[in-house]
Amino acid sequence: MTDKRGAGRLREKLLFQRRAIVDDGLGNEQSGGWETKFTAAAELIPLRGGEPVLAARLAGTQPYIIRIRSCGDARAVTPAWRVVDARHQSRTFNITAAVDPDNKNAWLDIMATQGVAT
Repeated sequence: MTDKRGAGRLREKLLFQRRAIVDDGLGNEQSGGWETKFTAAAELIPLRGGEPVLAARLAGTQPYIIRIRSCGDARAVTPAWRVVDARHQSRTFNITAAVDPDNKNAWLDIMATQGVAT
């Protein structure tokens, strides 16, 4: 099987964000606004088949796999983060999982959904 990963497929520029932890003035920590932790070139792969994917589309959401090169910042991504398209800031993705597909720490495949409130 041919490996379909490569830098030529990383055509999107994405911002990886998580909520800031701020002090409320009384010594308590609470969630603040979204802050960008890093930017990465990525490949967006829309999921097409399967009954759950078709049901999600009927609900107005589109699941994606976001493929990026692995780095220390990228390996810290959790479902508490979100992804924003740097070229179209209104386009956001909720992260559901992040995995290392070949266990070599070269790439990360991040499952995300567009069209869900953040």
